Amino acid sequence: MLTEKQYNLLMFINKVNHEKGQCPSFDEMKDAIGLKSKSGIHALISSLEERNFIRRLPHKARAMEVIRLPKFKPQAIIDEEKKREQALLNSTVQIPLYGKIAAGQPIEALADETETLQVPFNMVAHGKFFALRIEGDSMIEAGIMDGDIAIIKQQNSAENGKIVVALIEDSSATLKVLRRNGNMVQLLPCNKKYKPIVAEAAKVKIQGILSSIIRQY
Repeated sequence: MLTEKQYNLLMFINKVNHEKGQCPSFDEMKDAIGLKSKSGIHALISSLEERNFIRRLPHKARAMEVIRLPKFKPQAIIDEEKKREQALLNSTVQIPLYGKIAAGQPIEALADETETLQVPFNMVAHGKFFALRIEGDSMIEAGIMDGDIAIIKQQNSAENGKIVVALIEDSSATLKVLRRNGNMVQLLPCNKKYKPIVAEAAKVKIQGILSSIIRQY
């Protein structure tokens, strides 16, 4: 198995060869690997050559060919990648907080571009997300309460049974369970006090699906 520096140098040479069509200079290698002298680069190149990872091309300046790449990364690199990944998962990011969304009767769609919400990165790691404040009690049987903040994954389609943000006739938005039936759409509440909202499918646009709920006590 290669050492960390051998691996990093090999991958750097391979990357520059593919991107620029020529081998990087010794100064570029030295800076990329973090060595202070070119002699260290020479030693690394010799070790890679001896192990048949690279081949120097004769009669050409700065010419090296990568023969093969290692099947495994050095353990030190694997450990460092895990540390960076864990640090990223433990970090927070800002997502837009767009006004209020009705969990009762539809209200006018609001999109306040100035307000944001800080959330854990792992909550919104895959996709584009935004947040909405819940107003109303029509989704209480799904555990969604008045005053909660809904984290929404932005997308324009959803399967039946998903809790979605639906925009009705481009003017009012609501959070409901989606049920399609031919050319009609039902937006179902999770509270027996409320009736489903029924509209033509062409007049309903899916803005996203519910990903998670944040509640402040």
